Amino acid sequence: MTKKEELKAKILELTRDYYKEVHAVSQAFVPGKTKVNYGGRYFDDAEMVNLVDSALDFWLTAGPWAHKFETCFAQWLGVRFCSLCNSGSSANLLAFSALTAQELGERAIGRGDEVITVAAGFPTTVSSIIQYHAIPVFVDMDIKESNIDTTQLEKAFSPKTKAVFVAHSLGNPFNIQAVVDFCRRHKLWLIEDNCDALGSEYLIDGEWKKTGTIGDIGTSSFYPPHHMTMGEGGAVYTNNAELHKYVNSFRDWGRDCWCVGGVDNTCGCRFTGQFGQLPVGYDHKYVYSHMGYNLKATDMQAAIGCAQLEKLDEIVRRRRENFDYLQKRLKGLKGLLLPEPQRNSRPSWFGYFITVEENAGFTRNELTTYLEDHKIQTRNLFAGNLLKHPAFKPYTEGVDYRVVGDLRVTNLIMRNSFWLGVYPGMTKEKLQYMADMIIEFVSKY
Repeated sequence: MTKKEELKAKILELTRDYYKEVHAVSQAFVPGKTKVNYGGRYFDDAEMVNLVDSALDFWLTAGPWAHKFETCFAQWLGVRFCSLCNSGSSANLLAFSALTAQELGERAIGRGDEVITVAAGFPTTVSSIIQYHAIPVFVDMDIKESNIDTTQLEKAFSPKTKAVFVAHSLGNPFNIQAVVDFCRRHKLWLIEDNCDALGSEYLIDGEWKKTGTIGDIGTSSFYPPHHMTMGEGGAVYTNNAELHKYVNSFRDWGRDCWCVGGVDNTCGCRFTGQFGQLPVGYDHKYVYSHMGYNLKATDMQAAIGCAQLEKLDEIVRRRRENFDYLQKRLKGLKGLLLPEPQRNSRPSWFGYFITVEENAGFTRNELTTYLEDHKIQTRNLFAGNLLKHPAFKPYTEGVDYRVVGDLRVTNLIMRNSFWLGVYPGMTKEKLQYMADMIIEFVSKY
């Protein structure tokens, strides 16, 4: 063993000891005093060792760990290509940007083209549509599955429609068969925002497939509350080699070159090609085919992700178990509408979705305030109705966006719905306490 190897081995062993001393110590749960988080980091010494290992290599930017993660994550998903980036929001931006590439010809999304989506979700599913001056077309939700109401798709369609861009809400897949059939019928792109549904599966065309891999492009987020974490991080994945090329171009400054970091002249014509109106032989590494960004992740983030991948199957299993426990305990409670898994799906739950019925005798805010007062974190379904937020004030319906119907269910979700955590760090004691507090509150009415 060299001196360098010996030093690294000692440092990594000390890192394991540090984890055991600082992070592995669990505090006793005290009902009403210990906070019950809706989500959080779920890790052990493997993530810390990988992080320190990569830091000692001091690559800093995307490098060997990033390449390993992209390869292993694509294999886990069952897709051909994966592009690591710095957040799930960036992943959504990259996925949509790829569909604006001029190389796609008539199928490229341009200014004034329409994209069907929902208002009850996270804003960065929609912001990229607006950024490219395309027109989001908002359809309503199905309250039972807390997902897009697919019966409105045909009403939303117009000659300007180019794509559908929607999320699998809280891990529950939307009706993928209906959306895929619609997209096939009208030759539309489908982007699956899979940030809250990593590991969910759907039976389509007689085959079980992971959500995010069924449409043209899928996206994931690795923010701490999500199924797996890098702290910050995201990914875009596809089976389409052309779209993968565009995703990487937009991620890497918009460049035409496909060389990985630290490698030159993969194409073999770095100084012999002719691009646009540039001089013949202009350095291919500095040729830009798209107006892109720098949205790469670091090797240190990827190193954490590689350790998280080893736990992902267990994470999915635990989330399903925790959801099932709450479903069993809360079933039949008056005044509450509980979640229903999408037909032909095996959800990898992000949260437990609850809607307070209009005639319940109590409000959503009264229930969530009670839970929060008892140290139980709650969350609304993100934007509720994005169109009601200050961010949408400058936009005009019919010019900057279009709405199908009255968004009645979307507004119901905005007023009456919330969700609780089911992440793997949720102990049986915490789950029992959550259920007990909900039952205790509802029993008063």
